[in-house]
Amino acid sequence: MRFEQFGLENMTGDLNRLDSLMADYGLIRAEQWDYERVSYDRKFELKDGVFYLRVQGYAVEGDVGAHKAVIKLLVPLLGKHYYPHGLEYGEDELFPSTLVKQCESILADIKKELDEFNGL
Repeated sequence: MRFEQFGLENMTGDLNRLDSLMADYGLIRAEQWDYERVSYDRKFELKDGVFYLRVQGYAVEGDVGAHKAVIKLLVPLLGKHYYPHGLEYGEDELFPSTLVKQCESILADIKKELDEFNGL
């Protein structure tokens, strides 16, 4: 599931600021990065399965490994985990409405903070 309605895609932010902001909402970068890309994930373990809210981005300036980068965000995703195959984001997936609402709330709060930080 894609969350295009929040306008997070194409927003930019300092990597260290994004790491801190995303962690405030339970989205952790951990080891999910290379020198040009990052992924922030939040895991939800529900009776319907395991789901991940994922916010990805890529460096438009600098180097992620050096912790000095400006990251451009992509459209946030919600995926369902299938062992051992991984995450599925498809439109055919069924996501609990309470989970979707929780993710929407998280993304709205992140967008608001990014807007404030960027002076919008």
